[in-house]
Amino acid sequence: MAVDLEKIVDELSELSVLEAAELVSLLEEKWGVSAAAPVAVAAAGGAAEEAVEEKTEFDVVLKDAGPKKINVIKAIRQLTSLGLKDSKELAETAGSKILAEVGKDAAEDAKEKLEAAGAVIEIV
Repeated sequence: MAVDLEKIVDELSELSVLEAAELVSLLEEKWGVSAAAPVAVAAAGGAAEEAVEEKTEFDVVLKDAGPKKINVIKAIRQLTSLGLKDSKELAETAGSKILAEVGKDAAEDAKEKLEAAGAVIEIV
């Protein structure tokens, strides 16, 4: 049974909007499906593609210096090469960016070192 798909497409193209809507209803009933599902999947697929774009630059943010502030200051100095005064100011300011726009590995490494020093860190 050879089906001429071009002929079917041509015939469907001639349907009015009301006839096309009626055809959709009939097919939904016959096949037990909903025409809305593929539309939702297509929309979700588009959102998934946007989410796939992986973030490449991260900020390392200090949430809390913790009880061992001196160790955190030392860790900040190692990571940033800042002076004592600037490192101390960063350690004393919750929400301060220790590193900005660094790669994932560098951000994870910095987080590990700062948390080992007693700080609470967030990567954004």
